[in-house]
Amino acid sequence: MRLSLTSQQRELLDRSILAGEAADIADLVSLALRETSLGVSARPIPGVSPTERAWRDDLAFTPGAERVARQEHRLLPGTGKAFEVRAGQILRVAQVDGDQCADLNVFSLDDYREAMHVGRTRTLHGIHPGEGSFLWSAPPRERAMMFVLSDDAGLNDTLFPRCSAAMYESMFGFAEHTNCADMQAEAQREYGLTPDDVHDSFNLFMATRVNADGSIEVVHQHTPADAYVELLAVMDVLAVPNVCGNDIFRTSNHALRPLDVTVFDAAEADLVRVPPLQVHRAQRTPADFTQSEIRTDRRLARDPDYVPHFPRTPVTVDDLEVELTDADIALLLAHARRDLYGDDDEAALRDIVLSWWVQSHA
Repeated sequence: MRLSLTSQQRELLDRSILAGEAADIADLVSLALRETSLGVSARPIPGVSPTERAWRDDLAFTPGAERVARQEHRLLPGTGKAFEVRAGQILRVAQVDGDQCADLNVFSLDDYREAMHVGRTRTLHGIHPGEGSFLWSAPPRERAMMFVLSDDAGLNDTLFPRCSAAMYESMFGFAEHTNCADMQAEAQREYGLTPDDVHDSFNLFMATRVNADGSIEVVHQHTPADAYVELLAVMDVLAVPNVCGNDIFRTSNHALRPLDVTVFDAAEADLVRVPPLQVHRAQRTPADFTQSEIRTDRRLARDPDYVPHFPRTPVTVDDLEVELTDADIALLLAHARRDLYGDDDEAALRDIVLSWWVQSHA
């Protein structure tokens, strides 16, 4: 049977063969078909030598047996505040009366353009990240910024954007209303950031769900007054929480309440809970950018000297001949996605092999 693969797809399969997972492509295809039927075994990614990120080298203090509180602040309704949280320090956002949502923005202190990316965080940890999850920065940096060390309520959300002044005006006719976008902008102004720098928030203590029809919804929350979320910084960050300003919807059960914020130096027992972090060559900083200069002129104009340089292009395709046994063909027929590929056995086989590879090496 013919199996058409891009050069990148072929590279994955060739790496498996070089790692001894199979003798050749046909043998690897047979393995994929068998495990698709019987159960997929986990394997390390072949051809990759992980390098651990030594983030603890950036600690500005010597951790001891106990935490040390460095800053305490009560966020009143309608306000937010920016906190410098150094590598190894913990940001605790705590309820005072219960049931209060908080929005959070996070920036690298060394480069404000490296900011938390809710989309990447959602992809890696789901729509409700909790204890054991990381907050990630946007591509091309894509680094862990903070680690969710503790999460009493388990009600964090990555689906909904921050509420804004325009939302309340367009929906309810308010000339002015407390809102997360403006609170974030005002709190970040202390560090010279503008409203354009506010990014999508990590929503703490916000109960949401995805309905059967695909719509998303905020639901009532039940957060006790002693609940808190703790985030441990794995780089120097500016963390900006605010009391969500939405008293119209169910976000905070139709009320606005204060929140307490504390910054601690972590204890050694806190630090050892952070899983190892890897360094990847694709994690690029401005020094690696083809266009490294940050624009100051906001108006866009074409660069007449621009020449495109897209990676791995042009995309090439290899047509391989793979000999399948009768048992292989039976498994292909049993697991082919006819709803997607009809009678195209080659496309169905490619789907099975690549789906197996990703699942077995994830």
